[in-house]
Amino acid sequence: MPLELIDRAEPTAAVAQFAADVRYYLMQDPRQLPSRYLYDALGSALFDAICRLPWYRITRAERRLLATHAPDVFRLVSPVTTIAELGPGNGEKIRLLIEAGDSNADRLNVHLVDLSASALESAAQMLASLEHVQVTKHEAGYEAGLRDVARERAIADRMLLLFLGSNIGNFDPPGANAFLCTIRHQLRPGDSLLMGADLVKPERDLLLAYDDPLGVTAAFNRNLLVRINRELGGNFDLEGFSHQAEWNASESRIEMHLLARRPQRIRIEAAGVDFEMAERDRIWTESSYKYRPDEIVRSLEDVGFRAIAQWVDCPDQFALTLVEAV
Repeated sequence: MPLELIDRAEPTAAVAQFAADVRYYLMQDPRQLPSRYLYDALGSALFDAICRLPWYRITRAERRLLATHAPDVFRLVSPVTTIAELGPGNGEKIRLLIEAGDSNADRLNVHLVDLSASALESAAQMLASLEHVQVTKHEAGYEAGLRDVARERAIADRMLLLFLGSNIGNFDPPGANAFLCTIRHQLRPGDSLLMGADLVKPERDLLLAYDDPLGVTAAFNRNLLVRINRELGGNFDLEGFSHQAEWNASESRIEMHLLARRPQRIRIEAAGVDFEMAERDRIWTESSYKYRPDEIVRSLEDVGFRAIAQWVDCPDQFALTLVEAV
């Protein structure tokens, strides 16, 4: 049976939301920009490149775990008829899971949720040759997309939700707890969640992963300014900003910032934003929290999940945790 693609997209609403978020977060102290907007077409391509760098070990560690334990995942949660992934990237990991495991389903409904249209297209094409798979693309934020998935899935479906790549690390602790509560609310008892999370490791390794010697991560970070200039009528001067990554040990997180190299006045037409930045003022663009294995399990159990299994890649300190909604 050929692959079926169903689009869910509201580009005008997405741009309006982008402008509203940029205005809100740039007016905070400290100034911020939501990390989800790093992933336009170019940002997604740059992130794919980051995942291939020798210093960024998350993706390789997670793939090793998926390749090894995919049969265990489907054995422990079977029968699964629907798989949804929040932030599928280029689709390599969900394809690896489907191919390495066995859903025992004649037809597998796959829902892909991402704000990036280009990422959704890449992920859908990655799954195109899997004949027993029907793909639905949801161009939306995680929460809105998950609501759509919950609304559209069949009553009898048993779902496996994937939240991989340590994307949970982009939320601060209260935000992570609230988001996991949202996930649990949208799942039915018996549904499962497979979540990937990066673990605490030496500071030197973390800084190399987020400030690589080739400057790919710096380009990824500064591309957010390119996107704001293009889509919202901003006047950011790329040469006026540099990439900065630092490890905040007390909060157990890597932070990425854009550091102003000189005083400048910023205007963003569509967001109605006009402000000044002094030399060395910063815009906080991403946080990546790192965990310990027991913290992951506890945070999931606290919101209504039961732990089924946890697999840890020891060389690169990454964990996959499988839980069931109760």
